[in-house]
Amino acid sequence: MIHLSPIKRRLVYVTVFEIIAIIMSTYILMWLSNSEAVESLPVAVMVSVTAVIWNFIFNTGFEAWERRRQNHERTFLIRSMHAIGFEGGLILICLPLYMIWYKVGLYQAFMMEAALLLFFLVYTFVFTLIFDKIFALPNQS
Repeated sequence: MIHLSPIKRRLVYVTVFEIIAIIMSTYILMWLSNSEAVESLPVAVMVSVTAVIWNFIFNTGFEAWERRRQNHERTFLIRSMHAIGFEGGLILICLPLYMIWYKVGLYQAFMMEAALLLFFLVYTFVFTLIFDKIFALPNQS
């Protein structure tokens, strides 16, 4: 197992995760929009950058909200609110991008986002599982 400091581990995680995500998203968007890589790669990059920025903004706000609460336990309800809030915000940001870039309507843009959301659900689980087997958690020796 490879041991990294918490900050280095996060940076490696995000970098590798997003590089693979951009490649896979490009292929998915090519398939969904019936377009070439030259058209879908910029969208995949924009969505990736947007997701990283939104993740930072959303989690900063969410954690500030959590600190103000009396009970700091992350219950199923709190975790669900977090996931729905994050994904909901990302959908609102990405739908106009798909509509403008691919010149499609709201329904087709939503279906594109839904397909990517399903992909990322599985991808994130598998990637994290593999990543944790390669890179030790910060508190593991």
